[in-house]
Amino acid sequence: MTSTSVRRHKATGLLVLLAALVVTGIGYTAVTTTAEAAPTAASQTQVDAGRQLFLQGCATCHGLAAQGTGSGPGLIGVGAAAVDFQVSTGRMPLAAPAVQAPRKPPSYTAEQVSALAAYVASLGAGPAIPSASDVSTTDANLAEGGELFRTNCQQCHNYSGAGGALSDGRYAPSLMRATPTEIYEAMITGPQNMPNFTDATLPKAQKQAIIKYIAHLQQAAAPGGLALGSYGPVTEGVVIWVAGIGALLLASVWIGAKVR
Repeated sequence: MTSTSVRRHKATGLLVLLAALVVTGIGYTAVTTTAEAAPTAASQTQVDAGRQLFLQGCATCHGLAAQGTGSGPGLIGVGAAAVDFQVSTGRMPLAAPAVQAPRKPPSYTAEQVSALAAYVASLGAGPAIPSASDVSTTDANLAEGGELFRTNCQQCHNYSGAGGALSDGRYAPSLMRATPTEIYEAMITGPQNMPNFTDATLPKAQKQAIIKYIAHLQQAAAPGGLALGSYGPVTEGVVIWVAGIGALLLASVWIGAKVR
């Protein structure tokens, strides 16, 4: 066999190897593309479903394109977290104009809420629904959460998280039923009269600490035995005056009647 034949044989093997690599690469690309296309299609399906729900239940107040009307604000750019918070807690849809949307049983299923959130998120960038790691309190500091709560939340939500009255008929809702996801969403979206706590203002670790402290408040028993609504000295003072002083007055009248 000549040296030329040997060189040709080696070149043929190299070409076969290159061809095999090219075919493998094309096949891998096709499989990967197909695998990645499924979630995109599913997501688009969810967005389309959310749009239908939006047109049926939300467009009257928020506009056909979510641009807002005189009855409701625009939703472009509010993000999925705002929709998830408002709709999953039953605050939206609002049956009639009110000073503040109250919490009530949700009108939509969890799947429908996710679809509505996906549709609104597709209209413009905004805060996403927090993940399980975002709301995890495993490494959170309870004492730090208490300090942060008293500094940033107590003024409106009460020291016990039971809520409280604000001006013009508004109020800070009770936190006793709020889930970690709802608390996180409220902090990053600023619903109703609540300020918006961005990561620059309140980093994620501090949000998690606050969530851990609120969970502690939800589980804590009333130290005095009777919670009295956990509204603080006003409620306790009313009970003392009505029950305590009232009992003393009745006792005084009874004693006076006996003397006569």
